[in-house]
Amino acid sequence: MGRNGLLTLRVKQTIFKNARSVEQIKRIEKRFKRLQRKVSRKYQTSKEGIRYGKTCNIIKRLKEHGSEEITPLNPADIGIEKENGLNNGNREEKETLMGFYKFFVTEKIMYPTLGTILEQTVQKYPTQEALVDRGKQQRWTYAEWNQVVNQLANALTHAGVRKGDVVSTVLSNRSEFVTSLFACAKIGAIFNPINDRLKSKEIAYIVRDCKPRVLIFEQAVENEVRPIFYQFPMTLFWNVDYTEQLGGQNFQGFVAQAPSYPPLVDVKEDDIYALLYTSGSTGKPKGVMHRHRDMIEQSAILSHALKLTSQDRGLCVAPLYHCAELHCMLIPRVHVGATNVLLPTFDPQLVLQAVREEQISVLFGEPAMWSMLLSQIEKRPEDPISSLRIGLYGTAPMPSSLIRQCKELLGIELIQSYGMTEMGPTITLLFDHEQQSKSGSVGKACLNHEIRIITPGGNPWDQRKSGEVGEIIVRGPCMMAGYFNKQRASEKVLRDGWYYTGDHGYLDEEGYLFVTSRTDDRIISGGENIDPREIEEVLCEHPAVLDVAVVGKRDRYWGERVVAYIVPKHPVESGELDHHCKTNHRLAAYKRPKEYIFVKELPRNASGKIQKFPLNDAI
Repeated sequence: MGRNGLLTLRVKQTIFKNARSVEQIKRIEKRFKRLQRKVSRKYQTSKEGIRYGKTCNIIKRLKEHGSEEITPLNPADIGIEKENGLNNGNREEKETLMGFYKFFVTEKIMYPTLGTILEQTVQKYPTQEALVDRGKQQRWTYAEWNQVVNQLANALTHAGVRKGDVVSTVLSNRSEFVTSLFACAKIGAIFNPINDRLKSKEIAYIVRDCKPRVLIFEQAVENEVRPIFYQFPMTLFWNVDYTEQLGGQNFQGFVAQAPSYPPLVDVKEDDIYALLYTSGSTGKPKGVMHRHRDMIEQSAILSHALKLTSQDRGLCVAPLYHCAELHCMLIPRVHVGATNVLLPTFDPQLVLQAVREEQISVLFGEPAMWSMLLSQIEKRPEDPISSLRIGLYGTAPMPSSLIRQCKELLGIELIQSYGMTEMGPTITLLFDHEQQSKSGSVGKACLNHEIRIITPGGNPWDQRKSGEVGEIIVRGPCMMAGYFNKQRASEKVLRDGWYYTGDHGYLDEEGYLFVTSRTDDRIISGGENIDPREIEEVLCEHPAVLDVAVVGKRDRYWGERVVAYIVPKHPVESGELDHHCKTNHRLAAYKRPKEYIFVKELPRNASGKIQKFPLNDAI
């Protein structure tokens, strides 16, 4: 590609409908050279900016002349006969024009990416309400929001973000989070949402691992993000709540100054779309890599299961940095042209207020969230919820009594999802009519997915019979590409085209999956994956602790809660240990033990390894 070429030249590409002669091409070329002078001075200061300005203006003029509709033509029909250029034209002209052809034609006919599904929705529902930020009291139609997405995409490009670069966010449920996701999707950057409840050292570990070009954060997490500014000089820190008194650079200023034309980047379905860090049994979070196509498949599965239409309105109240809310709810709603309403944090009163005022029809929540919502509804029986039609829950089973309450007080359909980040996340679905008859099950494999129960650690063909417990393995189109920078860990769980979940369970004769236990020690509390080793390391630093084991105890509201078994060196109170954890900057609040049990010794096997299953049985 030449100096001013836009994209890699491919002479086999098709041509704009109105560009039917070399003379007409030359006239267009001459026109856009004049138009590019109108681009803002800021974007003319660099080679990239000049190239960008040319692109934007030619697109604008072509659209004004009704050339949005395009028809495939033979390159020879307009004088492109061979690879070495246009007849009667120069190399620069050839590359520039063929870049336009590639963007407008080829990208439209390939398998869609997350960027193109937004564009498709904008074309179909430009005036439909797309996004509502309850925290900031702002609203956007799809056409308006798409302009902001394009502005951020162009601002990131101007800041040096290129295809394959990582852009991290430490944000709550707010419009900038969702806008960042789709801006990254349009320019081929890898979106990395970081849990906004993490401490500085935990954030620093992720930043050190994935090396983002830009990290976008908000004022609420500034105290955790500011300490790492100078550790990563190659990362730009953009503050969405920027003032002169706060740290970072002005996110809103960069976006406001950027043009709203669509960026021209060749993004493929198999390109990595996101890097989602999840805790596991290794002691350190691993970055799960998902491709664009993974999420398109996941979106289609959930759109079908939830019967989503453009008339639906969904409330995002579970954290968007979790793939459950992000991939099972937000993206599918964008896909079908529905409305996404964002609530920064979960508060039962605020959630019910939003459901009533915004006429919410679709909602995801962990069982704990549903239980708190029902308790709040019981306090105000005179103000029923009428708009809600379907609810999705996951991360933990829902007790039968809670299912009955949802039916009685809300009259909604309920669907359970079982899965994990590595699978997109959904693996199985248990539909409304199966909730009581198959109580205890997590459902059947979702569309295009297959589940097997095998001998633990065995091969995919070492299958167990119906009813026999074994290791759960699964395969499907939403499976991750692997763990970022962790080839051995990837090879351990991705074998022969299957993902080894580490969970144990069985399939009944009808194909329903029952999960019995996990082979690793992960605790899932309130939807958060918690690695016990992190907590054990912090507790071991206390001078009164001789030995420690952290396990999960079943809890009606949170699924599991963190319990620490302590072997003390000398007498110590629970409050002292809790204060130690609370003041430790490596441990997020939700990871702190909720209960301390003091014992004389911990059970160990012959090799000296702590055996946690007796502790689990004891509680």
